[in-house]
Amino acid sequence: MILKRLKIENPISSYTNCYIIADEEKKEAMVIDPAGECEKILDMLNILEIKLKYIYLTHCHSDHIGALEELREKTGAKLLTHRTESENLKNPNVTLTENLGIKNIEIEADARVDDGDILHIGNIELKVIHTPGHTSGGSSLYIEKEKIVFTGDTLFKGTYRKI
Repeated sequence: MILKRLKIENPISSYTNCYIIADEEKKEAMVIDPAGECEKILDMLNILEIKLKYIYLTHCHSDHIGALEELREKTGAKLLTHRTESENLKNPNVTLTENLGIKNIEIEADARVDDGDILHIGNIELKVIHTPGHTSGGSSLYIEKEKIVFTGDTLFKGTYRKI
């Protein structure tokens, strides 16, 4: 498995983590939370010589979707979101696109996923875990074989407390 973390600059929170997960054998990839800097994401895909199959949104806040439309247009990748988040995607009160000064999203998700669904990138299995709270349709992706979970903004550094 190939895993790359890109620190994507955005005007409201300084940086957002964007991840590229790829199967080395099948040369298929998923981008999680394309926050902005589309060319930076495309450059990494080209360096790795992999084809983008899916774009996955852990949630649809503006600091996680800045490169969504351009990346989808340039790669033909399918957009996946949790079922509830797909409804939030076009709602500027949820996306907060005005905070970044970007236009509201005008695309539909290609597929809506539910808690427990399994996604495949080549031989990599990612389990969808519905994690509402930050947004109503927030979700995480878990790769059991690697013991890795991608949580978006469900967890923030320094916000976990032991009780």
